[in-house]
Amino acid sequence: MAAISFKSAAIAALLTVLVAHGARAQSSNNGTDSGGGYYDDGSDGYNNSTERRSLYSTSWLPARATWYGKPNGAGPDNGGGACSYSHTNLPPFNSMTSCGNIPIFKDGKGCGACYQVRCLSTKNRACSEQPQTIIITDVNTNPRISKYYFDMSGTSFGSMAKPGMSNKLRGAGILDIQFRRVACNYKGLNVNFHVDRGSNPHYFAVRVEYADGDGSIVQVDLQEANCASWKPLRQSWGAMWRLDSGPPLKAPFSLRITGDSGRKLTAYKVIPANWKGNMDYRSVVQF
Repeated sequence: MAAISFKSAAIAALLTVLVAHGARAQSSNNGTDSGGGYYDDGSDGYNNSTERRSLYSTSWLPARATWYGKPNGAGPDNGGGACSYSHTNLPPFNSMTSCGNIPIFKDGKGCGACYQVRCLSTKNRACSEQPQTIIITDVNTNPRISKYYFDMSGTSFGSMAKPGMSNKLRGAGILDIQFRRVACNYKGLNVNFHVDRGSNPHYFAVRVEYADGDGSIVQVDLQEANCASWKPLRQSWGAMWRLDSGPPLKAPFSLRITGDSGRKLTAYKVIPANWKGNMDYRSVVQF
């Protein structure tokens, strides 16, 4: 859990069907493998569905915000957080990250969700009132601050300020803000699968990254080579999903992911036969 960072005076007070033309899995250091991709929105009328309306309301909701870490940092000193992401100080996160409290973090199933946040000049003169998009990468479970609470990186908190007033805004301590869920848009990127360092033929763990739309993933399923059935993975921690198989798993693996609106995406044979732990396998499919 990230620590709250703000001035000491304030301490006392206080996220149709699409068939891909082709898909391949690519490791940043390995070769490639071929397969296909499949996208299912979960509903013929998804864009008008109650699920989408409930997730992506156009209305602004009240919340409170603080910040932690370095003033121009990504929050945690190691660029990580409770969602298991890494290098959140680098693109595509660009330090525009935040902890969410329990209703936002959702026990890790809120990891990767995107939100617009803004603060109003009626609350603080340094506020620009311009919406900024942040990504949930960490958790802060403090129950005392507000129903919805964002403990933001110094960078994302300061981004709500007028030009040249980021430091002044960061001095506000606890800040009243407004927020709303928006679709994620990782321009030019497809879904990435990071295989955990400890994975082996009997244990497979994977983190899903850069999912457009919902951003957050609520289920991952794996299909072995020459097998028609799917094995459900269970959430390990944050955005990391695991499968304790018993018998050795037979690669290449296809992976099917489900967003919290019910939309599904399948990346066939995205994990190649010669897969290794601590590697990224980039698909060519996207929501």
